[in-house]
Amino acid sequence: MSTLIYALQTAMKSIWNEKWINLLTVLSVSIGLLILSSFVTVTLNVDSALKRWAKGFGMVVYLDEDLTGKAENELKKLFLQDPDILEVRYISKEQAVRELRLSLGENASILDELDENPLPSSFELKLKRELLKPAVVKKKAEQISRLKGVEEVQYGEKWLSSLNTLSTILKTSAIFLGCAILVAIVFITYNTIKIFFYRRKDEIETLKLLGATRTFIRLPFLIEGLFIGIAGGLISAVALFGIHSMISFKGVEILPSIRTLMVAPPLQAYILIVLVGAVMSLTGSFIAVGRIRY
Repeated sequence: MSTLIYALQTAMKSIWNEKWINLLTVLSVSIGLLILSSFVTVTLNVDSALKRWAKGFGMVVYLDEDLTGKAENELKKLFLQDPDILEVRYISKEQAVRELRLSLGENASILDELDENPLPSSFELKLKRELLKPAVVKKKAEQISRLKGVEEVQYGEKWLSSLNTLSTILKTSAIFLGCAILVAIVFITYNTIKIFFYRRKDEIETLKLLGATRTFIRLPFLIEGLFIGIAGGLISAVALFGIHSMISFKGVEILPSIRTLMVAPPLQAYILIVLVGAVMSLTGSFIAVGRIRY
């Protein structure tokens, strides 16, 4: 217990005496964590928006012109029994024309010039969200296109591929950026603790002569590193909350739809920022005191 009290007192004294170096280190750590947490937040928001847009993703199955009503019902029953399909909607030729008239609006009169209805009957299928991957959807479309009575299957292949590519790029970038920033935090803390160690070299030599253990000498430096990480994490979490709040309230005035697109980070995310800062800085401190011989 006395060792811990001494370590805390020594660490607090060093933090105050070296306040400017500590301040710069804390700010460096907080900026790194803020950049990382902001990028992760943007990635999660984009991914969430893509998933919401994917809810409306559908596969359109166009039927043969001469397909009988009985055959259409058999196809519908087959689609309803498919575990990969969430929703099945049948669109008759007549309903397809009505929907086309609504979409054309004032130009719907051009349909009156047609002698007969050129639109085929079709099924609109909605797949499970976890299956909305280009390769999986393409395979499913090929399976359905081989069914008897199916003329063509359309599902927006390029659109789905673009969304999947964007999501993959953002997630991959977040991983690489995260690794780079976490290594930088460890390196920054390592150098700071190393400087503190050499500045207190005479004091450490005295403690060694008095028989102080390695743990007794190391502990204050580890506490300083922990303080740097926690302080940097707290500043980063507060800054992230402020930025998100400002965008949520001020950004709505410029782009009203932004409120529906943004997902607020949960409380656990802010706590995680502080924990990550503490762990990375503590790791840097361990490396610093472990590599120096005394």
